[in-house]
Amino acid sequence: MKAILVRELGGPEKLIYADHQLGPPRPGRVIIDVHYAGVNFPDTLIIQGKYQFQPELPFSPGGEVAGTIKEVGPDVTDFKPGDRVVSGTSWGGFAEEVQGFAFNTHHLPDEVSFKDAAAVLMTHGTVIHALKDRAKLKPNETLAVLGASGGVGTAAIQLGKIMGARIIACASTDSKLDFCRKLGADVLHKYTSDNIKSALKDLTGGKGADVIFDAVGGDYTEQAFRAIAPMGRYLAVGFASGHVPSIPLNLPLLKSASLTGVFWGNFFRNFPQENKANIQELLRLVASGQIKPQIDQEFSLKDAAKALIKIQNRAVLGKIIINCRDN
Repeated sequence: MKAILVRELGGPEKLIYADHQLGPPRPGRVIIDVHYAGVNFPDTLIIQGKYQFQPELPFSPGGEVAGTIKEVGPDVTDFKPGDRVVSGTSWGGFAEEVQGFAFNTHHLPDEVSFKDAAAVLMTHGTVIHALKDRAKLKPNETLAVLGASGGVGTAAIQLGKIMGARIIACASTDSKLDFCRKLGADVLHKYTSDNIKSALKDLTGGKGADVIFDAVGGDYTEQAFRAIAPMGRYLAVGFASGHVPSIPLNLPLLKSASLTGVFWGNFFRNFPQENKANIQELLRLVASGQIKPQIDQEFSLKDAAKALIKIQNRAVLGKIIINCRDN
């Protein structure tokens, strides 16, 4: 089969389009014929050796795929060849076939296309875990979303609205904010690290945001935390800015606020049943049309490096996917 391979850690220019062999499925695994793979910010980190989990070389990036089951491991009973599925793989997805975890592979409703499934699993799976399990977001609360036009940001707008929250979308350009408005954001803010504290205060009548969803990090984090409401929940989701921030611990103390980590990879590994319930709910929302995946661009498998460059340049509105059958 063909795959995008990392044989040497580095940027997208180091990726190789080549033949690769998977071998038979291991216990607890399934082999999936990949139709589409989602592209996410962690893919830009794992190819550089900067992600929380690192596979041995050589490997393929790509943490989410949609396709059909080709083979199952000797102990797998929930799936059979031909089943339509979506799967969180952590890596390996930029390929014609991938060996996925059975516990994070999910049957795909007939109403959900492979393309849409590949565009929502990791982003919306992260967000439903963040807002439901970690923040316990309530109707009529204010949710401020930093990096609102990206993959997890757009998912936070969509799921936050479904959960009944008032959404403040924060992004860096007018075009990104216009995109967020079309998704249903209630309030728009073009931010810098210097104006986010005052803006969030002003936009909430001085109270501050009940929940802040931060996938950006860097210089924005402390200033945003200073604008959190009493008893608020600050969700640390990622660091697209490239800088992992730190904040004075007196800030959560003075606000009686929580600083809460969100790492979907840890969640689906350690709480597979709870994750499966979340993903089933997510797929029902996609099947019913309540969630509409926002696909910015589709690339062929051999052009996967171009997709990662676009992610690195923060030039994506919504999600990028790879057509692993278009070679």
